[in-house]
Amino acid sequence: MKSLRNKVAAVTGAGSGIGRALALQLANEGCHLALADIDNQGLDDTCELLAHQPVTVTRQTLNVADEAAVFAWAEQVVVDHGQVNLIINNAGVALSGTVDGLSLDDYRWIMDVNFWGVMYGSKAFLPKLQASGDGHIVNISSVFGLASQPLMSGYNASKFAVRGFTESLRQDLELTGSCVSATSVHPGGIKTNIAKAARMDHSCERATGVSNAAATADFERMFINTPEKAARTIIAGIVKNKRRVLIGPDARVFDWLVRLLPSAYQRLFTAAVRHQSRAQTNRATQA
Repeated sequence: MKSLRNKVAAVTGAGSGIGRALALQLANEGCHLALADIDNQGLDDTCELLAHQPVTVTRQTLNVADEAAVFAWAEQVVVDHGQVNLIINNAGVALSGTVDGLSLDDYRWIMDVNFWGVMYGSKAFLPKLQASGDGHIVNISSVFGLASQPLMSGYNASKFAVRGFTESLRQDLELTGSCVSATSVHPGGIKTNIAKAARMDHSCERATGVSNAAATADFERMFINTPEKAARTIIAGIVKNKRRVLIGPDARVFDWLVRLLPSAYQRLFTAAVRHQSRAQTNRATQA
């Protein structure tokens, strides 16, 4: 897919963050849009920002964890637009807590959205992309799909699963000579609302001695990349047909740490969390 002009892109999680930035930049490329999000107001706001763009925009309030709803949306996109060339499975949620503290329902929740949402989107749209003669699947993983982190077992599990699925999907498509390709995207810290909206179990506080609110604020200070930069990088990766897209210097650091220290990086990350927790506790004590 060398050009996005007059193509049709479906984007989940389009009501904010990377999804919204993708919608705006794809429209600038002359790409027609089918947008979905569980947040109806956020989706309305994105569509309003696109009101003056000379492209066709459709919208769908959607929970990506609902298999039937995702497949119905894929059918509707073809009805509305005549074809679809690109699906970007961007919608996602975050979860933090120790394995001992989190419930099985917590794990089911994050896997339903982050992994099964990607699976449903990929499966529902793949036949439509093949019918278009020129298609691409983009699945948003994370730097936490490259390297594990303390207190992030659910998020790590879901994002590693997205990475593994997408890489194997790409190989399948190449093996069968498909007109569709696939890219796995690994953003570093992006200035979005995902941390504020995350589910944080109290086991985080017990493990670190830091309140969840303070930990979230500390975590957000490490978000150094903008959604707009992420969207530009993703679109460039689609045009170049990259297998893997890393977004931000932090993503590149994670990638190299895992390559250079495939086991030892775990101790480094655990030590970093301990150090950050002590620093936060000291600041709270001094205040």
